[in-house]
Amino acid sequence: MENILFYIAAGVAIASTVRVVTHNNASHALIYLIVSLLSVAVIFFLLGAPFAAALEIVVYAGAIVVLFLFVVMMLNLGRGSIQQENRWLRPSMWIGPGILTSVLFLVIVYVLSGRPEDVTSGVVVGPREVGAELFGPYLLAVELAGILLLASLVGAYHLGRRYMSDRRGDNS
Repeated sequence: MENILFYIAAGVAIASTVRVVTHNNASHALIYLIVSLLSVAVIFFLLGAPFAAALEIVVYAGAIVVLFLFVVMMLNLGRGSIQQENRWLRPSMWIGPGILTSVLFLVIVYVLSGRPEDVTSGVVVGPREVGAELFGPYLLAVELAGILLLASLVGAYHLGRRYMSDRRGDNS
């Protein structure tokens, strides 16, 4: 049964990730990105890594997606994009993410209501070991990832600012 749950969560991850890549609207793509990250967290939990699942939810589904939403809001494309967004925010838009999230919710409820020793039969790795591994041999990679995220935020801000000034006819 554990294999079936794994494949269900993997299917949800693949379907939502495809929607992230193929969706035209950035806000809606971010909703599917949250579903994708939650399904990866379910996969981590099924593989016996509850700490990695919690990190996936807190760091990626929480912090990184909030950063992306901040950039999307910062690039506010004006009144026309707000009207278009209002047209796209119909209840029918939430059917896809709602179904995928419901499937993940049912999988995690089933797993947690069963025998937890089956799910968490692996070796427990605490935060100290994860931190020592990340900031030991991979310190440069972690720092470069942080710098890359900061550079992408600054670049998105400047590109959006230039786009808006070109639309308004400003010369600033």
